[in-house]
Amino acid sequence: MFDLDEYVHEALPAGAAGFLLKTTDPRALVAAVKACAAGETTLGPSVVRRLVDSYVERRPVAVPSGAAELTDRERDVLRAMAHGLTNAEIALDLHLAETTVKTHVAHILAKLGVRDRVRAVVLALETGLASG
Repeated sequence: MFDLDEYVHEALPAGAAGFLLKTTDPRALVAAVKACAAGETTLGPSVVRRLVDSYVERRPVAVPSGAAELTDRERDVLRAMAHGLTNAEIALDLHLAETTVKTHVAHILAKLGVRDRVRAVVLALETGLASG
């Protein structure tokens, strides 16, 4: 066994585009590699949960002012991101085109003032933006 938290906390700042457990289904692994190659960040659901839990324990975080500008659909996408879904999975779940999801993700990042999907998810879970 290894300390998952330590690996994740070292890999992400080092520029990792994804992090999955070795028990990940082979089809999901292939999809994740393709997603990362396309510029997306892919984290397994349990990785997202543990990552967020460790951040939440640190300190309360203020909701960024841009969060008030999120549309209802952007909030839906953000909640799905917080559940560890890929853009393709979000598109299926919300009955959207994958390109539309990518546009929503870009708007979310801009409005929250974060540079990547991982930071958006952490911020959303820390501040409660992912609930509801």
